[in-house]
Amino acid sequence: MVDNFEKKVSITVNGKAYQASIEPRMTLLDFLRDEAGLTGTHAGCEHGVCGACSVFHDGAPVRSCLMFAVQADGYEVTTVEGLAQVDGTLSVLQDCFWETHAMQCGYCTSGMLIAGQALLQDNANPSEEDIVEAIGGNLCRCTGYRQIIDAISLAAKKLKEVV
Repeated sequence: MVDNFEKKVSITVNGKAYQASIEPRMTLLDFLRDEAGLTGTHAGCEHGVCGACSVFHDGAPVRSCLMFAVQADGYEVTTVEGLAQVDGTLSVLQDCFWETHAMQCGYCTSGMLIAGQALLQDNANPSEEDIVEAIGGNLCRCTGYRQIIDAISLAAKKLKEVV
């Protein structure tokens, strides 16, 4: 009989520290949903193909279903919930998704927002082709992508107005 081995982890998620004793095989996705109680990150394909589980790990977008939570020990993770302002109001990008109706069932929305945010952090003036490439690793079955592309483009325009 094999004893259950647990590893203590400390992961900062959206600015809040979480400590837990977890099985080494727990994915970051499961940690976020089950240990941190943050359900905005969705479990889609669980093979890293659909993008619904995307989060920022130490500032870089990753598929949380493909990463073990122990790999995030000591790091900062930002989920879709962490994109909102401190007071809870939506970020410019989130607001643009709402404004352009870029979500239908909402399942892909968290991953699309992470992909869009990553693009806008690196490219303040993305072309439509840049946007299409940035969200190309995320699957959506409802919107046909047009509203998502429009939302990211609108966010880029609004963010330029703020500066």
